Amino acid sequence: MPLLQFDTTLSLSSDQKTELAERVTALYTEEMATTAGHVAVSIRERDDADLHLGRAVDGPLVFLDAEIRQGRPFERKRAFALETMTYLCETFDVPEANAKVVFTEHPGESMMGVDRVGGEWDED
Repeated sequence: MPLLQFDTTLSLSSDQKTELAERVTALYTEEMATTAGHVAVSIRERDDADLHLGRAVDGPLVFLDAEIRQGRPFERKRAFALETMTYLCETFDVPEANAKVVFTEHPGESMMGVDRVGGEWDED
């Protein structure tokens, strides 16, 4: 039950936010071998003064905090991060230096909704 939280200095329309959420959900399900029904996405637009990155260059910033269930191999996480950053950079003209992904991993039982509690991740 991942929570994919974007903080950005981009100014996005409602349609662009929907496109971003749908694309990232598709990337997540593909790269992380799961289904889309439990993927949550939040997009928070910030003022330029709200986000800082030491290596940043001129242009918008986009940070993704990916709260995910523990257990996925590094290769899956890296593939999702690269695909997501490539999409953001190409679609919204974000300089590569200004895109960042951080994963926080939780035990399956820490990931829950009203109707279910997550289990441990299994590649099968």
